Amino acid sequence: MQRYFLNHPFDEQGQVEISGDDYKHIVKVMRMTPGQEVVTVYEGVASIAIIDSMSEDAVIVSQKKQLDKDNELPISVTIVCGLPKGDKLDLITQKSTELGMSQLIPFAASRSIVKWDAKKVDKRIDRLQKIAKEAAEQCHRNHVPEILSVQSIKQLITYTDSFDVKMFADEEDAKSDVPHKIADRLKNVYHGQSIVVVFGPEGGLAREEADLLQQAGFLPVSLGPRILRTETAPLYVLSAMSYEFE
Repeated sequence: MQRYFLNHPFDEQGQVEISGDDYKHIVKVMRMTPGQEVVTVYEGVASIAIIDSMSEDAVIVSQKKQLDKDNELPISVTIVCGLPKGDKLDLITQKSTELGMSQLIPFAASRSIVKWDAKKVDKRIDRLQKIAKEAAEQCHRNHVPEILSVQSIKQLITYTDSFDVKMFADEEDAKSDVPHKIADRLKNVYHGQSIVVVFGPEGGLAREEADLLQQAGFLPVSLGPRILRTETAPLYVLSAMSYEFE
């Protein structure tokens, strides 16, 4: 059943209006008609709703019943990605949403070849937020991951100060005689905790950045003996977390 995230709650009559892109999707893509059912989500609560009526720019639906099922990871995972080339961040956003990510932070790493134009940052974030919303609907999540604005290493360290568990993917750690395996790191993570994992861009994190992260309490973690692409590493970690906690 098609899922839509609401901007407003149901009113006292148990109705709510769906407009904008979701309206177009219901009418022009799904070609739905009054009487058909959809799933709506507002602030983490999913409900089955029935389409009551349609106008030229909105669909009115009525709440039928709430759904108790929650498809979220039992931990809150924030993914930090060094700005990659091309449309790789689109892929990371989409697939990480499917795998349960809670937040995504683009990171202006020293080795990031791509530099975002300050005038276009808001437009880029809006695009990623839309990708996350569509992916969350597709995989039947109850929450849309939040896409934060691009941060520097200092801003990142300040923002993540209160997280329960902080890690960063480290190629040098993977090459060591006793690498810190992701499975071992996750043994010290518990349901309900907040986790942040930092990934470098193409070329990885600079040693200066790795040192700053360690000084701020981030733990280095190895993702195995093979060097993963910047768009693969976050998906590897989220898959490991899903295996461990779900």
